[in-house]
Amino acid sequence: MAKIPEAQNRLFKNIFVCKKCQSKIRADPQKILKGKVKCRKCKKKAFRPLKKK
Repeated sequence: MAKIPEAQNRLFKNIFVCKKCQSKIRADPQKILKGKVKCRKCKKKAFRPLKKK
């Protein structure tokens, strides 16, 4: 199965998952590292990258 770069970017680029409530958020990686992004649901600042399937 061919991987389409446009689809890979849309699905995985700049998407992070909250470590507490597992909600997804799209944000700049530099802002995530600096702690400037908060989760919309639980207001935590702990995120991980989205795992590729």
